[in-house]
Amino acid sequence: MDVNSDTIVAPATSVGSGALTIIRISGDKAFEILSNYFRPVKQKSFDIAFVKSQTIKFGEWRSDGELIDEVLVSFFKAPKSYTGENVAEISCHASPYIVNKILDCCIQAGARIAEPGEFTFRAYKNGKMDLGQAEAVADLIASESKAAHDVAISQLKGHFSMELEDMRSKLIEFTGLLELELDFAEEDVEFAERKRFFELIDSIKTRLQSLINSYSLGNVIKNGVPVAILGAPNAGKSTLLNALLGEERAIVSHIAGTTRDVIEDVIVIDGIKFRFIDTAGLRNTSDEIEEIGIKKALEKASKARLIIYLFDVNNFSEIEQSEIISKINDAAPDATLIQVANKIDECKNLSEKDSKYIYISAKEKIGLEELKKVLISEIITNKITENQIIVTNARHVEALKKTLQAIQDAEVGLKSGLSGDLVAIDLRQALYYMGSITGQVAADDILGYIFANFCIGK
Repeated sequence: MDVNSDTIVAPATSVGSGALTIIRISGDKAFEILSNYFRPVKQKSFDIAFVKSQTIKFGEWRSDGELIDEVLVSFFKAPKSYTGENVAEISCHASPYIVNKILDCCIQAGARIAEPGEFTFRAYKNGKMDLGQAEAVADLIASESKAAHDVAISQLKGHFSMELEDMRSKLIEFTGLLELELDFAEEDVEFAERKRFFELIDSIKTRLQSLINSYSLGNVIKNGVPVAILGAPNAGKSTLLNALLGEERAIVSHIAGTTRDVIEDVIVIDGIKFRFIDTAGLRNTSDEIEEIGIKKALEKASKARLIIYLFDVNNFSEIEQSEIISKINDAAPDATLIQVANKIDECKNLSEKDSKYIYISAKEKIGLEELKKVLISEIITNKITENQIIVTNARHVEALKKTLQAIQDAEVGLKSGLSGDLVAIDLRQALYYMGSITGQVAADDILGYIFANFCIGK
């Protein structure tokens, strides 16, 4: 994707599904194109060149004398716009006919339809945001929970970029001093103080490792936490799923083996998205179809971050429990197991409770809040703060890991007496990987991949 002199246009909102649609146009000819069709009401003469930036005008959109729609047009003059170019946003009624007619007018006057992510790409190329912030725009649009929204906002505001820039500027300074020593090799001059360098390296390694570690949380915030509900038939797994979702999503029956396929749905708890998976009951069976369901259940368990092992407190068998937990551990050795005793409403004698279990009644919705608190506590140990930097992007975390490795290589080289020019190579490599996150160095294929995943109007 290349930034050129083309003026681009596209709907920035969905067409036909609401009352209004916004059409965005950006480029050198944006205002000139508008002047062919748009006239403010009650204004006999109108020179669009004299319209103030960040203003809105109400008027008519006409084509060949025909009134197409009454519209609001927001004007943003370069460089004070989203893309850094002249930008106008046309708010019109969401009729597909009206939207297509306005787009056709713009195209006839010299604009072209924008490619996916081209508005944000132009903002990046024109210095309105760095690459990490541009990716945060897509994350913000896709956010489905408060936590995902907050993390995207933090990155969009530049908190992650500022952290990287601070580390990068200090590395650049020290790398420059190391390379300067080469010009004075015969005098044996040391510009880059080694003690200060090792202190700097330790600090940067700690900060990089913290960012890398945050990805574990960032990934679940962005994509949701997969939670598999496992247990014997008739333990109440489907009832629990329905109770958590607040709707009859899964079939509930007293007949064992009713759930034979995997049922998935999403719920947001305290700002975190959880993807609950109801599975077939785990037991030995000769039913071929049920056996397929059990295999699917264990496959899903292998991909879960949390597993709720649900059992009937009134029909408890230590042998059965041991067998099921063994199967779960074999399928998902890295998942966190939460053991939940169900149907306490039917239990006549429950004077003593084992602290390793959570006691609930999925049918009567007893104990569900406690279960939700445990789910949250297993994911987030501390409350997320407003300015906390959490990495949610797989590309970013890979670049951070490569940066850390290059920093460690430089440290080892310097400790072993390697010459400054060779150590500087590792430091330059670290700077390259760090810069690839924000776009200070960016290959065309990476840019193409990132912006191709945006929607057309963004």
